[in-house]
Amino acid sequence: MRITAELPKPFEEFKANYTGVFEAYEKLSKECLAAGPLDAKMRELVKLGISIGAKMEGAAHSHTRRALEQGATAEELRHIALLALTTLGFPNMMTGLLWVEDILKRK
Repeated sequence: MRITAELPKPFEEFKANYTGVFEAYEKLSKECLAAGPLDAKMRELVKLGISIGAKMEGAAHSHTRRALEQGATAEELRHIALLALTTLGFPNMMTGLLWVEDILKRK
């Protein structure tokens, strides 16, 4: 399943204007992904949880899409959001759940 979204214009502009910094960032990202035993799906689920906790809507959308591409189910994605309840509180959990649902509705 491929659920694509255009990259935000500021991101594309940053990439074009700061090529060296962007390449270093991409290299660091790849090194972090390869540094441990988690598979691609689990990494995306973890990153979704981090995104919800950090209140980063764009990142939550992105990692929801990426998790789906790696085989995550709607139930797994909703569970990630639900787990935020006892750590972040009900309003933050609901916000995260809505961000997940934004992407699931497009599926």
